[in-house]
Amino acid sequence: MNFMDTTEEKRAAELVIANKKLALQNEDKVKRAAELVIANKELAFQNEEKEKRAAELVIANKELAFQNEEKEKRAAELIIANEELAFQNKVKEKRAAELIIANKELAFQNREKERRAAELIIANEELAYQNNVKEKRAAELVVANEELAFQNEEKEKRAAELVIANEELFFQSEVKEKRAAELIIANKELAFQNEVKEKRAAELIIANKELAFQNEEKEKRAAELIIANKELAFQNEEKEKRAAELIVAKERAEESDRLKSAFLANMSHEIRTPMNGILGFASLLTTPNLTGEKQQEYIQIIEHSGKRMLNIINDIISISKIESGILEVHISESNLNEQIAYIYNFFKSETDKKGILFISNNSLSKKDVVIKTDKEKLYAILTNLVKNAIKFTNKGSIEFGCEKKGNFLEFYVKDSGVGIRQEQKKFIFERFRQGNESLSRNYEGAGLGLAISKAYVVLLGGKIWVESEEGKGATFYFTIPYNAIQNEKKINEGAVAELDEKNKTNKLKILITEDDELTEKLIALQIKKYSKEVLIARNGREAVKICHNNPDIDLILMDLKMPEMNGYEATKQIRQFNKKVIIVAQTAYALLGDKEKSRETGFNDYISKPFKNGIFSELVEKHFKYS
Repeated sequence: MNFMDTTEEKRAAELVIANKKLALQNEDKVKRAAELVIANKELAFQNEEKEKRAAELVIANKELAFQNEEKEKRAAELIIANEELAFQNKVKEKRAAELIIANKELAFQNREKERRAAELIIANEELAYQNNVKEKRAAELVVANEELAFQNEEKEKRAAELVIANEELFFQSEVKEKRAAELIIANKELAFQNEVKEKRAAELIIANKELAFQNEEKEKRAAELIIANKELAFQNEEKEKRAAELIVAKERAEESDRLKSAFLANMSHEIRTPMNGILGFASLLTTPNLTGEKQQEYIQIIEHSGKRMLNIINDIISISKIESGILEVHISESNLNEQIAYIYNFFKSETDKKGILFISNNSLSKKDVVIKTDKEKLYAILTNLVKNAIKFTNKGSIEFGCEKKGNFLEFYVKDSGVGIRQEQKKFIFERFRQGNESLSRNYEGAGLGLAISKAYVVLLGGKIWVESEEGKGATFYFTIPYNAIQNEKKINEGAVAELDEKNKTNKLKILITEDDELTEKLIALQIKKYSKEVLIARNGREAVKICHNNPDIDLILMDLKMPEMNGYEATKQIRQFNKKVIIVAQTAYALLGDKEKSRETGFNDYISKPFKNGIFSELVEKHFKYS
């Protein structure tokens, strides 16, 4: 019974303990539940934060994608810049190599200077040591002199004692002799000391000379050091100058690259635009049932686009010759009245279409209008300036002319157009520059006219400038030397052939020398009404042969560039046996100077491709008389 009671008590105690543990566990569970609620709230907050960060990450990724695109663009630009930098680095490396060599030379000179300075220090120490030795020897010499003086006194004393001894102790001869021997030895010692003293004095003189020589060397080395320092300072200045020049060259290269890029972009636009007009409207001409009015409209557009492209090509060729420095001046007689009248008549219809008042003014007297100059370049300058004025003037007036000022002729072209901003005046005559270099330009053109005009003016010995205010028009001025011809003469443009009875019927025997079949067909069609017979040669050699076999040829149209033999050489050979036939040069290479060269070779006249309407009518009327 007692055992059972004990067991029950034990179980009750265990139960109490278990209940306490359970209560403790319940408290832990409640506590953990509370912590779990807090953790869930924290988790919910973190999820919200994650969603916010995810949204921010999406935005950041979009921004990163945009930045990557920008980086790719900049990387492409950087590649171009690195190529330019690589070129510049090669130049820098070359200059750096030169600088390294100079620095090595300078370092070698500095080492030499240090070595000489060290030698100088050692020499000074040696001199100081010698001075110490000399001072020591001088002190010893003083002591020896004092000792000698003392000995002399002793000798005198002994001599006195010897006299007394001789008088008193005559019989002591041995002692006397002994003392005489000592006196002889003392005198020899004194003589030896005197010799040593003289020897040391001689050594001191030599040491002083050596010291003076070392001082001179020291002064020389100091002077060399000063020169070397000046040389180093000069080299540093040169280094700084080269660095500054390199920076300027880099900036100029970057500016030149930018201008050329803008120029090429503009040229691409200027060439493609008229080409698009030519090809587009040529294609429209094939449209079925096209009216005659529309055909004429399309043909006029094609002709306008062709003229625009030809002007661009001529400008490119001219600026290329300017860039390469192969321009030449061909001086001949020129009538300024005729040139001004020609330009006025040429542009009058264009100004009338725009409703602009066009005025020409020439204050020169008749006796002063014929001068010596390059009339082709003068014509090109005036043409460029007048075309420029018409382009930028929509209303008002344009006036051009010239007047004599001292030894120069001053030409001007004045317009009431849009004018020029102040900052534009600084670069308006530069190559590859335009007043407006943006893609939104309102005016067509390659922007080379003013650069070409300036080059021609300078070549003729004058100068060019502009006066303008924005919105108030512009006036371009240029000068050329005034080389007057006192007696006006008529210029014979070529031999005039008198027609016999067969030519009075307007029928000529004509030789076309042309290697391009399409051009040959075009010429044959345009001269058909003036010809009774047309002969064809594909190269200069054939032309010479045909002329040999047909001495009655009236007119030769000679292409300048052909296979086997060019037009210049063919004309030279033809002139050897036929000096009367009219030979006209015709070429697609219409460069300034070709006209003068063709006349020097033996041509009577010169026409350039593409042929304008009526060019062959003008040739026949000019070179052949009809009764």
